[in-house]
Amino acid sequence: MNDIFRSEEWRLLLICRHAQSSWDDAAVRDFDRPLNRRGERDAPEMGRRLLQHGVQLDLIITSPAKRALQTARYYADQLAYPLDRLQAEPLVYLASVHQLIGLLETVDPKVRTLLAVGHNPAITNLANMLGGLHIDSIPTGGIVALAFHQPSWQGLAPDTGQLVFVDYPKRPDIA
Repeated sequence: MNDIFRSEEWRLLLICRHAQSSWDDAAVRDFDRPLNRRGERDAPEMGRRLLQHGVQLDLIITSPAKRALQTARYYADQLAYPLDRLQAEPLVYLASVHQLIGLLETVDPKVRTLLAVGHNPAITNLANMLGGLHIDSIPTGGIVALAFHQPSWQGLAPDTGQLVFVDYPKRPDIA
């Protein structure tokens, strides 16, 4: 990843939809649904891809729902991010896009690279609003990276994020 995004003038937001979850047991509450086999395969792969992009995380914020937390842990493992610094935020589970922006604006300005793991539709709406994008639905395990030229997370506004990359598990190799 270009070192410009590690400077004090830039913030890099990685917006991630949790990896694919299991629907095998209808009795399991939505909050408690774990990743399925594909999700357990895709999440570490997406973490490796972030590593290939040169991502160095300062903070991971995740929904506390089991599938999101598992996804965040896989990413943390691949990126050598300490699990004890993983921040599970209850608000993220059922958040609206405006609630997510409000949460992001509370992040310490020292954090320059932030990974947010959550759920649709809010995750897709967040990427579309901040990046001026037109994504129908971020696929499970998908990541949208947006860069913001600003000294803190305050003042996130529509169409202010610059698209750095979009990646998802089934994306063909475009190299």
